[in-house]
Amino acid sequence: MTDITLLQDLNARGLIAQMTSEEELEQHLADGSVTLYCGFDPTADSLHIGSLVPLLALKRFQQAGHKPLALVGGATGLIGDPSFKAAERKLNDDATVANWVDKLKGQVSQFIDFDCGENSAEVVNNLDWTQNVDILTFLRDIGKHFSVNQMIAKESVKQRIDREGAGISFTEFTYMILQSYDFQQLNASRSCTLQIGGSDQWGNITGGTELTRRMNGNRAFGLTLPLITKSDGTKFGKTESGTIWLSPSKTSPYAFYQFWLQTADADAYRFLKYFTFLSVAEIDALEKADAERDGRPEAQAVLAKEVTRLVHGEEGLTAAMRITDALFSGNLSDLSETDFEQLQLDGLPSSELNGADLTETPLTTLLSDAGMANSGKQIKDALQRNAVIVNGVAKGMDDNMKAAEVFAAENGTYDRFFLVKLGKKKHHLFVI
Repeated sequence: MTDITLLQDLNARGLIAQMTSEEELEQHLADGSVTLYCGFDPTADSLHIGSLVPLLALKRFQQAGHKPLALVGGATGLIGDPSFKAAERKLNDDATVANWVDKLKGQVSQFIDFDCGENSAEVVNNLDWTQNVDILTFLRDIGKHFSVNQMIAKESVKQRIDREGAGISFTEFTYMILQSYDFQQLNASRSCTLQIGGSDQWGNITGGTELTRRMNGNRAFGLTLPLITKSDGTKFGKTESGTIWLSPSKTSPYAFYQFWLQTADADAYRFLKYFTFLSVAEIDALEKADAERDGRPEAQAVLAKEVTRLVHGEEGLTAAMRITDALFSGNLSDLSETDFEQLQLDGLPSSELNGADLTETPLTTLLSDAGMANSGKQIKDALQRNAVIVNGVAKGMDDNMKAAEVFAAENGTYDRFFLVKLGKKKHHLFVI
């Protein structure tokens, strides 16, 4: 891919929201390898899928021959970005932020190559160049380049000032200056000339290009990526069980895979362009084939496989598909003990059982209390239709059975797991 083709590809994918001096940026990228950066603030111990678009954008630039810097905000994470936030962020202590910085370093390292010659990626931490800057230096050498009039005119800040209530603190108001300082410092130390980020970062990014020009006398560029929205208006990356995280300990590969598998038809092809490295031509061909095919489109399955592989690797994808196939086929023989443990994460409703408490508990009561149906009567009806399946078996159960007869350890998979299926879609994992 040539450099010009890179920008054309980003455009074709719908991945460019704004950019400074489009023609000059195209020429700048065409002139040779460019160093660019994107920042990720540690606001939790894991990134969520909202960070995937910029992470993959860094990878796209690297594949085109450019050098990506992933900035982890050890300093800005202590302040909090006010951009388009309804209220002041909670400030976290130094030790918490430092721990989160280490976790995020590991995550961003999954997506870019650190051993590919001159354009090898680097992870940088803005605490390195800010922690020893004293207040007078900050005000005289950096702050003097910023007009308060222009800062409060930025849409991200203006919304907070205009909102009734708390407004914006001076602490968060200075965030733009700190992020701009990052760009100026990376330009001076690493010849970084391009910053990318979400479209909510446009004001901060253009502040950085201007500070770099004023302090270093160098031309710098900015490019923003769209913030992802769903066609039905609901928030992207949120489910009933909460945020979809990149960390497998917070969102299991199975739950991650299921999230993408359940993408609406109206979003699937757009998300394929945003979140995968399939070519635009391949995605358009898939959309055309789906339109001509009877039955469910294949786009969601392709999307789920591609994104899960990117984030969790072949092993994570294989486990997620194995669990999915086992759940919907009813064949549990391929599931390992680790797979069952993974099901206890946010991917599947689960309950822990104490054998002693089950002796007098009717099976219908246990299953309805677990939320598998609204009443014991619905469970009775399902039992009479042989529609309640425990570890793949529906035989020998009736509505008079005690829970202890079904959920005895010797009947469990690995002596402790009971996967109950009611009807076609409802699953619940009981664990002794």
